Amino acid sequence: MTDRDSVFDPATGGQRPPADLPPLRLKPHEERRLQSGHLWIFSNEIDVAATPLTAFAPGDCVQVRSSRDRFLGYAYVNPQTLIAARLLGRDPAHPPGRPLLVHRMKVALSLRERLYAKPYYRLVFGESDLLPGLVVDRYDDTCVVQVGTAGMEAMKEGILEALERVVKPKAVLWKNDSPSRGLEGLPAYVEAALGTVPEEVTIDEGGVTFRVPLAAGQKTGWFFDQTANRAAVARLAAGARVLDVFSYAGSFGLQAARAGAGEVLCVDASAAALEAAAASAAASGLTVATRKGDAFDALAALQEERRRFDLVVIDPPAFIKRRKDHPKGLAAYRKLNQQAMQLVARDGFLVSCSCSWHLHADELTDAVQRAARHLGRLAQVVEFRGQAPDHPVHPAIPETRYLKAVICRVTGD
Repeated sequence: MTDRDSVFDPATGGQRPPADLPPLRLKPHEERRLQSGHLWIFSNEIDVAATPLTAFAPGDCVQVRSSRDRFLGYAYVNPQTLIAARLLGRDPAHPPGRPLLVHRMKVALSLRERLYAKPYYRLVFGESDLLPGLVVDRYDDTCVVQVGTAGMEAMKEGILEALERVVKPKAVLWKNDSPSRGLEGLPAYVEAALGTVPEEVTIDEGGVTFRVPLAAGQKTGWFFDQTANRAAVARLAAGARVLDVFSYAGSFGLQAARAGAGEVLCVDASAAALEAAAASAAASGLTVATRKGDAFDALAALQEERRRFDLVVIDPPAFIKRRKDHPKGLAAYRKLNQQAMQLVARDGFLVSCSCSWHLHADELTDAVQRAARHLGRLAQVVEFRGQAPDHPVHPAIPETRYLKAVICRVTGD
């Protein structure tokens, strides 16, 4: 038996024949979502009388079979979560072993190399790259890996080996501190997986040299999903007074400064993030002001100071992480957009972003419209935007299309 014919065994770290994989049987007609291209299987879709979920440990690999015993694909399981299984492949000849991980990463790399001239991008974007629960960001010869599911946690050794084979990094960081890991029964940790991981890396984007913290940074260090949107916003910045709210390391604000903005103010709750923004500005010969504080409080204070800006960018964290958070989160988006629009000068621009998948694009536009009507102004949407192409959307999985950005001109005062 060759390695290609074997299956990764998370219990031993070794290989075993695909015939040894236990079945996970679905209820009648519950295979329709998988047949449409989706990768998720919910616990209420499984025939637990035939294949009890309690028989599996988190991270176990299985053969998914229909109620008529038709092979549907290979998946990993977590009996403790609502999404009880995630599909890894549909070809019975290619079970979820190291060879499959290598193949998936090679396919993902080929797309990014077509899109980007330099090796700075999201290399693996979970379900969209058919590696559910796995995110890999590449900073030249350093990779930051975020594992979000028990199934991928069980494959850590194989993931690292695949990375070494496909992109040959000098350093790899496990950045596994996302709160969502708790839902999978996984601990939070940040540790080096390979080599000596630098405290920070530098990225050249839009003519600005950004200093990006890795282990101490937010998520995987840099928000590659906004790359194209930052370039679009910079085109509006010449001569403008710019306000960058939830600025993190100043990515929108510093590119606006490079594009010729008259002044730039970056607002964030993190002192470390603002220090990184100031350092990046200095390294690029730019001047920006910073203000530390809660975004809502800072916007209120700027209104009291009667400040006005020609370009206001609001890029908040996800206010709606779960469906049940929708009413409260929607109210927060509406309040934020109204406060931000108050600061937009006549005929200025508001750039409103949301990374909450549970907030529909129309709801973000509605939040902008409500703010305009409340203030007696007109908001003209000039562009709808989404995530950068290194975050491809899987057409059958709407959850992969999460980032929304609306660019509006705001007239009247």
